[in-house]
Amino acid sequence: MFRPKLSVITVVYNNVRDIERTLFSVINQTYDNLEYIVIDGQSTDGTLDIIRRHEDLITKLISEKDQGIYDAMNKGLALATGDYVLFMNSGDEIYSKETVANVFATADNADIYYGETEMIDSNGNSLGRRRHEAPEQFTWRDFKYGMSISHQAIYIKKSLTQPYNSQYQLSADIDWILQAAKKARHIVNVHAYVAKYLVGGMSKKKHRQSLLERFSIMRKHYGLMPTAINHVIIAFKLGGYWLKHRRTND
Repeated sequence: MFRPKLSVITVVYNNVRDIERTLFSVINQTYDNLEYIVIDGQSTDGTLDIIRRHEDLITKLISEKDQGIYDAMNKGLALATGDYVLFMNSGDEIYSKETVANVFATADNADIYYGETEMIDSNGNSLGRRRHEAPEQFTWRDFKYGMSISHQAIYIKKSLTQPYNSQYQLSADIDWILQAAKKARHIVNVHAYVAKYLVGGMSKKKHRQSLLERFSIMRKHYGLMPTAINHVIIAFKLGGYWLKHRRTND
């Protein structure tokens, strides 16, 4: 039976409202070969108090100042000892208690496992599947029209990973996944929901900066002209999506 060690990493800073949902989604997993690493940015709003209530179920906890979300995520990655890594940041959740066990039961020794993501609002209510549907067969080329797999829905073999690029403040996760996917030879779609994603976040609040970073990352991986053309296609697809849903709501 294939039972690799999974390192789940949560980074958080002053998110007292949502952190416990994330913690419960990890510590209640039925899969037992799992380590849980929590990196707190020295929260002052009660977040750390909630984390410490569950400290006996957390493998490693760090609470200290950091240089931003990707600095914190790099700290977690450096501490991870698992065969695979999964980032489940504050507010997001592993989909169900059986999810991790089901993911690794899908196939043995894949380089990457991935699945679908359900969006949730600040009250935990479902908003349905995210706009980008996970591709049937994922390769690094599938991000050319947008991030088709969410960061919370991808399990990557740790030996394929590298630190997040500190050049990016909001979109380094795209670059990180692409770097790993380029090295991967066996990528498995588990054909199931594997994560819940809390809509909003810093990339939404700083949307313009996020878009500029994404364009820079896409240009690096796909080239300037293909990226420019692909962004025109993305704009048309996005317009069609919103028009369709506007008509549905009307």
